[in-house]
Amino acid sequence: MKLLFQLTFLIYIFVTLAYLVYFVNQNKRVRTLARYGMLVAAVGHLLYTMIRYLEAGHTPITSLHETISFSALAVTWGYLSFRWRYQVKNFGVFVSPLITTLMIVAAFAPQGTTRELTPELQSIWLPIHAGISLLAYGFLALAFCGGVMYLLQEREIKNKRFGLFYSRLPSLEALDRLNRHGLSAGFPLMTLGIITGMIWTKQGSGAYWQWDPKETLSLITWLVYAAIIHQRFTLGWRRRRAAIMVILGFGIALVTLYFASY
Repeated sequence: MKLLFQLTFLIYIFVTLAYLVYFVNQNKRVRTLARYGMLVAAVGHLLYTMIRYLEAGHTPITSLHETISFSALAVTWGYLSFRWRYQVKNFGVFVSPLITTLMIVAAFAPQGTTRELTPELQSIWLPIHAGISLLAYGFLALAFCGGVMYLLQEREIKNKRFGLFYSRLPSLEALDRLNRHGLSAGFPLMTLGIITGMIWTKQGSGAYWQWDPKETLSLITWLVYAAIIHQRFTLGWRRRRAAIMVILGFGIALVTLYFASY
């Protein structure tokens, strides 16, 4: 099982390097290798998660390694599903480094063997709540990557330096739509994750909310994204403002994800 994780990790690194090479030289064969490599890595990663599930007898999202690994898996499949519906030029160049970074964190976190769940974690709400929440992070990560791409492209246009990024990145309008789609998918899933977490807490402790650090961080993250959604869809904030906000929001989400893993 450890060997499968390491092999998947190496494929992600290869995919990232291949996308970066393609970004520079625009060799379509390299892009094809990167795309197929991403699909192979996604399948291998899913297989690794399933094997870990079978060994543990529960969803493998109860340690830092498992949580970060599952997050990388969610970003990967979120990207693949998004790419199946929309064509965003060179999107993989920015998504693959994020996935690889998450895999680096997971690789250096203690892997060990799958552990037996404590009584409070032995609930059907564990896979429901955690799975939905991590899937939300996957789509919000796509919005984050779109925000980074938007700022880079806008800088090229504003400075009238039509160089490497300008010719290889989508239009600002396309990147703004990417931002909107990522938020539209990620925020409802995050909200559903909060609700299922409350139900789980009620089942275990008799109260819907206990204000422990994990719950507090999750609420702060949700409020930040709720403000982003409000400003984006009600007040009409778009383009640069929206890009900056999703970048900041995802930074807060990562902090929440890291500390919640403990």
